[in-house]
Amino acid sequence: MSSIDGILRCMRETSARLLRLLSLLQTRKDWSGSELADRLGITARTVRRDVEKLRDLGYPVDATVGVGGGYQLGAGVEMPPLLLDDEEVLAVALGLQSGATGSVVGIGEASMRALTKLRQVMPSRLRHRLEALQVDVVHREPAKSAVDAQVLSAVASVCHNHERLRFDYRAHDGTESRREVEPYRLVRSGLRWYLVAWDLARADWRSFRVDRLTPKIPTGPRFAPRELPPGGAAEFVARGINRAVTRIRARVLLHASIDDMAVLVHEGWGTLEEMPDGQCAVALGGDSMPSIANWLSAFGVDFTVLDPPELREECRRVGERHRLFADRYGNA
Repeated sequence: MSSIDGILRCMRETSARLLRLLSLLQTRKDWSGSELADRLGITARTVRRDVEKLRDLGYPVDATVGVGGGYQLGAGVEMPPLLLDDEEVLAVALGLQSGATGSVVGIGEASMRALTKLRQVMPSRLRHRLEALQVDVVHREPAKSAVDAQVLSAVASVCHNHERLRFDYRAHDGTESRREVEPYRLVRSGLRWYLVAWDLARADWRSFRVDRLTPKIPTGPRFAPRELPPGGAAEFVARGINRAVTRIRARVLLHASIDDMAVLVHEGWGTLEEMPDGQCAVALGGDSMPSIANWLSAFGVDFTVLDPPELREECRRVGERHRLFADRYGNA
C-alpha cells in the first residue's frame, strides 16, 4: 500500500507540475530551459521530459536550440479550464468579491455570478483562504462619472477593431453635439474614463469623458490608426485635465535660490527657472487668484509678482488678512 501511495503522490506532483509548466508557457512568448527549471524547481532534463509529456497530450510546444534557444507554446492551442495558479485564483476572486470600484456600473450581479462559479472549482485550501479574507463593504452610490459597463465594452470594442465611432456628446457646460471619431484607446483617471480619439470634423486629437457620450449603432468603417502625439494616450489625457483645472497662469520671482525652492515646487503644477543674483522664477497655475496668492504666502520667502498684474492686489489682500490675524491672535 505504501508503494501505491508513493506512486499516486508522484503522479499528482507530476500533473501539478505540468499544469504549472503550461501556465508559465502562456504568460510569455519565449522561455529558456534554465528559466523554466528555476521557476519549477526542477532540472533542465526534467523540463525536457515534461515538454515531451505536454506534446503527448496534444499541446504544441515549439523548441529552438543554440544560443537564445528555448520553448514557446504553439499557436491555436486550447487551454484547459481555469489554468491559474493559487495566487492568480485568489487575485481574481478578491477582485470579483470587492465589486465595482465606483467607476463602472452594471457589473455587480455578473461579478457575484462569476465568483460563485469560481468557488465551485476552487480547491478547498483556496476556498478557506478566501473565506478568511471576507470583509464588509460600506455601501455607497456610484460616482457621478460612473460608466455603464455596456457602453464601456462597446467603446473598447471599436478601439480594438479600429472602427469609426459616432456618438452624442454632452460637454461640461451642458451643450450637446454629434461627433464622429477614429477611436484610439480608453484611459482611466481616478473614477473617470476617457476616450482618446481623432476628431474627424476638427482634424485633431481630442479626449472625451465616456460618461458623457452615447454611442450610435452601427459603427463606421475601419481605419488605419494614426500616430498619437508624444507621450501616449495617458499623457494626452493628463495634459487635458491639467489645462481644465488650471484657469489662471502666473509667473512670480522668488527671492530665494532655485535649490531651496525645488523641494517646495512639484513638477506637476509649477516650473522653476534660475534667475540672476541667486534668485529663481516660478511659472504656476491654479483655479483662482486667491488660491495662488495663498499658495505663495506659504513659501515663507519674499517674492515679486511678474504676471498677471491682478495677482499683485490679491497678494496684498492675503497679506493684510494674515497681518490682522497675527495682531489679534499672535500673543494669545
